[in-house]
Amino acid sequence: MGLRHLFIIDPLTSLVPGGDTSIAFMRAAAARGDEVYVCEQSDLAARPGATLSTLATPLSLVPSATATATSWYVAAARRELAIDDVQLVWMRKDPPVDEVFLTTTMLLERHDPAKTVILNDPKALRLAHEKLWALSYPELVPPQVVTARRDVLKDFVDVHGKAVIKPLAFMGGMGVMVFTKDDKNLKSAIDLLTAEGKKPAIAQAYLPDIRTGDKRVIVIEGEPIAALLRVPKDDDVRANLHVGGGAARVEVDEHDRRICDALRPELVRLGLFFVGLDVIGGKLTEVNVTSPTGVATIDTIEGRSGANSVATIVVEKAAARFARQTGRTANP
Repeated sequence: MGLRHLFIIDPLTSLVPGGDTSIAFMRAAAARGDEVYVCEQSDLAARPGATLSTLATPLSLVPSATATATSWYVAAARRELAIDDVQLVWMRKDPPVDEVFLTTTMLLERHDPAKTVILNDPKALRLAHEKLWALSYPELVPPQVVTARRDVLKDFVDVHGKAVIKPLAFMGGMGVMVFTKDDKNLKSAIDLLTAEGKKPAIAQAYLPDIRTGDKRVIVIEGEPIAALLRVPKDDDVRANLHVGGGAARVEVDEHDRRICDALRPELVRLGLFFVGLDVIGGKLTEVNVTSPTGVATIDTIEGRSGANSVATIVVEKAAARFARQTGRTANP
């Protein structure tokens, strides 16, 4: 038998076929002859003295050529599934990293690593905050500060002349704003983003290279394997595809490799198997670890398919990781 994959995701109806990385992974797993299950965080259940279980839905994937936004899968009856009966668990719940998300990572630690591999490691998902973790690598990142102090954020913009200020909990470009030091909206925006000095926000020096694109680098076990350039519209400062940024083909370059060389030891040590780095002008701006995207888009714009697709490469590397960790290659 093949492997059994469980994807912990947002509601199935929120996933978009053709552009969603989780769906791309499901298709790659199914193409191997593996089983695909999905669940949401609310489906998990932990009991004393037992490993975690979940109410999971088995999925069959409709071929891409005939799939639509509402008919890309066929769901079988839900069933109770022990986590230790799953070989690969993909924690793919989108941010925010809130109380429910953090609780889920704690529950996911109730598994036997000799039977199950969780990607990414649940403890690492708590430690490696997407907007904070890179603070440990000052040589790789643009000037930045994280604080709830309104005076510090205002002074940062004054010093750098122009800066990006964004909330810590959101994704997909939500809440990202750019200000110059003489912008009359600056103080009001700082009040909003910090809840009047009660909640930390992050300010980064503005990188003019954003106008030519924000690169998403796909990293597996510390190695960059592909990249995507996201280009903002003329009337927006954000390059995220979610808010209308364009996608363009781009190669992994020496800046990306230098960043990965520096991060690799900790990525591997923490069990951060699948990571998406955001790089602007050779500077690291975010380390995405919760549910990195971009894989399906890369496969589309580069015309990759079959064994050459990024999705297949990632899933095969995950299967190899399972074999190394457990000494098994299939579902018993």
